[in-house]
Amino acid sequence: MSFSITKLQMPARDQALRGRDEVMRVDNQHAVVNAPLKPPFPDSYEQIVFGLGCFWGAERKFWQQQGVYTTAVGYAAGYTPNPTYEEVCSGLTGHNEVVLVVFNPNEISLDKLLKVFWESHDPTQGMRQGNDRGTQYRSGIYFFSEAQRQLAEQTKAAYQTALDEKNIGEITTEILPASEFFYAETYHQQYLHKNPGGYCGIGGTGVCFADDF
Repeated sequence: MSFSITKLQMPARDQALRGRDEVMRVDNQHAVVNAPLKPPFPDSYEQIVFGLGCFWGAERKFWQQQGVYTTAVGYAAGYTPNPTYEEVCSGLTGHNEVVLVVFNPNEISLDKLLKVFWESHDPTQGMRQGNDRGTQYRSGIYFFSEAQRQLAEQTKAAYQTALDEKNIGEITTEILPASEFFYAETYHQQYLHKNPGGYCGIGGTGVCFADDF
């Protein structure tokens, strides 16, 4: 029981697992869009990182969007360097399961990506999504610029208004500067493409995000 409670609380930095210096070795080819998973990316493209529950289903939501150049799953917003999946699931790294999204802003706007983000999960659930419980399932937006931060905050406020109309609850999404992104193991990358019948716990509230927020 105490372990379950711990997994629902962020560890302090001095409680986190030590990790390692070795970088995770990951195949650098996206299994769906045939683009590289790792930089360098085209100079005119932008990046943003989202956490919205189990990253298998979350990644698929974004690679399906026209204008997204590449996606990758990994770990961010924690303390442990180069963590493994098992370490993240222990609740002792502070990391979130996240999706790195690299996109062409001339083909898809950040507004559209944020619409996908808000509608694809329940951002009011704290340290869980549905039956998936733990700090690695928290809702998060991790930005690379002030413009991205402002738009994330604006869309959060707009979606909260929509949720209030349905009496759903308060958004718990964290909006933070992007920290170091640690790539997850190769078998996690594009998992639902490689395993079409695999588990997907992604599900929204059923509340639409207004296009004219």
